[in-house]
Amino acid sequence: MARKVYRVVPAGSDWQVTHNGRVLSTHHTKPPAVSAGQAVAKANQPSQLVVHRADGTIEYEYTYGDDPFPPAG
Repeated sequence: MARKVYRVVPAGSDWQVTHNGRVLSTHHTKPPAVSAGQAVAKANQPSQLVVHRADGTIEYEYTYGDDPFPPAG
C-alpha cells in the first residue's frame, strides 16, 4: 500500500497541514500545525508527515505504520 504524505508548510504568516496540495487545516503558529499533522497522519497509516521550515525547506519527517527495517534493497 502506498504511503500517504502529509505536509506542514508555511502559508504567509500562518502554517497549513496539506495532503496532495489540498489544505486540511490552517494554524497561526507551527506547533499546533505539527500536532494536527501528526494526528491526521497517525489516523491514516501508512503515512508520512513532512515538516517544513519557514523558508520551505524540509526540517524533519515522521513515518507512521509499516516501515520495514532494514529497508529492502
